[in-house]
This record gives sequence, C-alpha cells and structure tokens, in this order.
Amino acid sequence: MTSTSPARPATETAPVPQPGEEAPSLELRDGEGILRRLSDQRGRWVVVYFYPTDDTPGCTTEACGFRDAQAELEEAGAVVWGISAQGAASHQRFASKYDLNFPLLVDTEHVAGRAWGTWQLKSQYGRSSMGTVRSTFLIDPLGRIARTWAGVRATGHVEDVLATLHQAQAEAAERA
Repeated sequence: MTSTSPARPATETAPVPQPGEEAPSLELRDGEGILRRLSDQRGRWVVVYFYPTDDTPGCTTEACGFRDAQAELEEAGAVVWGISAQGAASHQRFASKYDLNFPLLVDTEHVAGRAWGTWQLKSQYGRSSMGTVRSTFLIDPLGRIARTWAGVRATGHVEDVLATLHQAQAEAAERA
C-alpha cells in the first residue's frame, strides 16, 4: 500500500507531483506478489507509469514500448514500474502475453493513484467516472520528481521518456 498524508482523507486525490518535489511514497505488490518499495530504489533512476487497463490498445502500445526500450533503460541505470488497478492475475496474463520484462504493480484500491494524482474524474461520451489518467513520472536517484507527464499519448511516449532521462542525467552530471 502507498502511504498518504494523515491529514488527507483516503478518498481524496492529491495533486500530481511536480518536478523538484519528493516523490510520494509507493509500496505495492507486483503481479508476482513481490513487494516493491520506491524507497528501496534510492540511488537509481525510476520510471513509474500509471495506465488505465491491462491488454487494451493504448496500454499495450505503452507497455511494449517500455519492454522494447528495456536494454537502453537498464544501460542508463533506470528501472520501470507500471501501475494499474487490475489484480495480480490480470497483470500476470498481460505480462505473459506480451513478454513484459518489468514489474506491473497492483493498485486495486487506487491508493497509489490517489497519492500520485492519477486517479481522477474522467468524462467520456457524456458520462463521468473515476479512472486512471495515463501518466508517467521520472524519479531521480535522490527520490525527487525529475519530470511529470500527465494525459500521456502512448505512441512515441517511451522515446520522450528516454530522451528526458538522458538529458536529466547529463544535467545531474554537470552539477556534480
């Protein structure tokens, strides 16, 4: 589960974290049941992306993009975590079907989605309902948000994430 501020009701969605802010706490199990904690990734770059639904066209495009870029991401010292509201069995089927090579985290209660500001009121065909807004966050080795993408279009997104990662790493090296 993800921790939220004690002053914030569990049903309220926090604002989307912005560059320079500390990344919200994140502690979820993946589709295999392994507990993943963002705090355990200190010292590494982390790409956390929230997506609406396993095995849908846009979500598949995005996931396969991250899969195909895995070697370049690893070479840059980055890990990728996908998060959606489906359960472990759904994540396992999705990962197996597309040979995904990174963990998909289970957020069935939308705790992480609320804490990261991605669980929002959405409108489609005149109907409003709560849902996940496709969003990605690049977290630096100190646990701060380096870049936020909200309302992501799946096509071409991974290339933008890679370019931003390389740029952020170059800027960090210049500051060091």
